[in-house]
Amino acid sequence: MSQDAVPQQVVSTQPKGLLQQMEELMASLNADLSQLDADLSGTRPALTDEPDA
Repeated sequence: MSQDAVPQQVVSTQPKGLLQQMEELMASLNADLSQLDADLSGTRPALTDEPDA
């Protein structure tokens, strides 16, 4: 993975607690999964009852 693909994080002067880090990671994961779901839903062909024969 190139350096350009990795988002840069702002360094704060106060260390984050473990709970805050986990909440931020879960929010990011949720956003990524929502985007993946939207991408996959948009590319899914319509289902029909007719066989392909």
